[in-house]
Amino acid sequence: MKRSWLILLGVLLLLCVPGFLWQPHQTATVRANYRSYLDPIILVPGSSATQNRFNALVKELNHETSQAHSLLRVKVMTNGTLTYSGTLKPNDAHPFIVVGFQNHRDGYQNILKQAKWFTIAFKKLQATYHFNHFSAMGHSNGGLILTLFMEDDLAATKAHADRLMTIATPFNLEEADADVDTPMFKRLEAGRKRLPRELVVYSIAGSKTYTGDGIVPFDSVNRGKYLFQDQVKGFTQVTVTGANANHADLPENQQIVNLICQNILS
Repeated sequence: MKRSWLILLGVLLLLCVPGFLWQPHQTATVRANYRSYLDPIILVPGSSATQNRFNALVKELNHETSQAHSLLRVKVMTNGTLTYSGTLKPNDAHPFIVVGFQNHRDGYQNILKQAKWFTIAFKKLQATYHFNHFSAMGHSNGGLILTLFMEDDLAATKAHADRLMTIATPFNLEEADADVDTPMFKRLEAGRKRLPRELVVYSIAGSKTYTGDGIVPFDSVNRGKYLFQDQVKGFTQVTVTGANANHADLPENQQIVNLICQNILS
């Protein structure tokens, strides 16, 4: 009788082994697929603009949508510390978070620094608010900062980037000659294979003239297709013309407001 019980116990233990082996895998799968309730929309302004750059845009977006979203503004100092203004309302799943910089000057080297300061801000925001996925929009050089972040530092955060919209982003800086590749474009092109595969990208170009939006050459914005196509889940490029199609006014352009509502907020 005792031997029968030992045999039965051994059989039960053998039957339990697959479950013990499967449990860690199942736990890892659940963690990988878990999506936090908080799904912020992170906005990054271009050079010379502060964390207040999108106040009017957020006001207009809240007017266009059925639910008003809260606004948190973050300023990253050159020493890596953050200052905050605004709040995130409880139960607001899609708040706007604007990340600006104390040093918001233009130039290749400064943009690289701003991308690293953005990474510092992103990690601190993630640790504070516990989100693991987000969407983002960058105007002008803000789109460069977000693209650099997604190539170089996003993977280490374990966060998922769902959608990215770049508005008048000069992927080849101010270079108007289509045969010239700037150091910025070469860097972005070299890192494009590290872009998140599930990302959906919308690149918006303004057309004040036939060649650009008055500041950024159209060919520079057009370079985005060489970075994102075949690297991300989806890439769409849109050209906006008519009223408020010059570089500075594009974030408040009604066509772009509608595109943000349809493709980022929806």
